[in-house]
Amino acid sequence: MKPTPIFSKTDYTLLRELILKSKNSTNAKEAGQLSHELDRAIISKENNLEDSIIRINSFVTVEDVKANKQMKIQIVLPSISDVKEGKISVLAPLSVAIIGFKENDIVDWELPAGIKTLKIVAVSNI
Repeated sequence: MKPTPIFSKTDYTLLRELILKSKNSTNAKEAGQLSHELDRAIISKENNLEDSIIRINSFVTVEDVKANKQMKIQIVLPSISDVKEGKISVLAPLSVAIIGFKENDIVDWELPAGIKTLKIVAVSNI
């Protein structure tokens, strides 16, 4: 069973606004998936959020379990995303798959390349 995502009130509000703005964009599918995740999420006060929970601006090491490959990314707002620098938009499929989850969580997610099993190896919130 998929873990329940946890968001800070600030991230939750910001993500809801982003979803509203992206209804007619190329990210409409991801915005819908993110909206679904927000609907089932636990919303926490900022100071109660564990450091190991992925949020906007988190640095994350994630592993594709089947391919046994790891990648390091930072989840950022769409306006500052830069794939070459590893800065992935919060509305990108990979970010939508893991935001709100924490270190050692394993999630199955439908990405453009098919369903992937992702393990969150490390999370850093500076």
